[in-house]
Amino acid sequence: GGVWVKAGHEVMFSSRDIEHDRALAARLGARARAGTPREAAAFGDVVMISVPYRALPEVGKDLADLLKGKTVIDTCNPFVARDGEIATWAREKGAGLASAELLPAARIVRAFNAIGAARMGTAHEQPGRIGMPIAGDDAQAVAAASRLIRDIGYEPVLIGGLAMGKHLMPGTPLAGEHTPEELRRVAATLR
Repeated sequence: GGVWVKAGHEVMFSSRDIEHDRALAARLGARARAGTPREAAAFGDVVMISVPYRALPEVGKDLADLLKGKTVIDTCNPFVARDGEIATWAREKGAGLASAELLPAARIVRAFNAIGAARMGTAHEQPGRIGMPIAGDDAQAVAAASRLIRDIGYEPVLIGGLAMGKHLMPGTPLAGEHTPEELRRVAATLR
């Protein structure tokens, strides 16, 4: 979020710790603010959801009216050890299709799932060098997410529709930092 603020976007942060979000927004300046999850969902033209996968059903229920028709960047990865039974279901179904079922009114794009959080804000240092694998069925949502991804230095690489979202998580061949060309080559073997 901080990198998007630096790139000129207005960003609203929301988490369970609103004081942390307020302090972060204050550090980032006038383009950053903090709010409740409902305020953030209402605020954003594009909403990024980054929660443990077990929380996604509740997010989907609580924010359904606000997410209807919006582009949602789904960064959530199902980990069985952390998330339990829902992670097993999501992995069997495929994380992209599972997320679309849990957020039925949203226009889902899976992104930011395969690169570790510790390195996430550094792509702007060498724009276009690192590819960001994405998956989505809605062309307008993919285009909106792709613009945002480019704005922070990654090159978006569409690997396919939401059914391919199962490949966008740690432990898959698309995980880690790869050039856009490497991602395209690996994705072609997964189809």
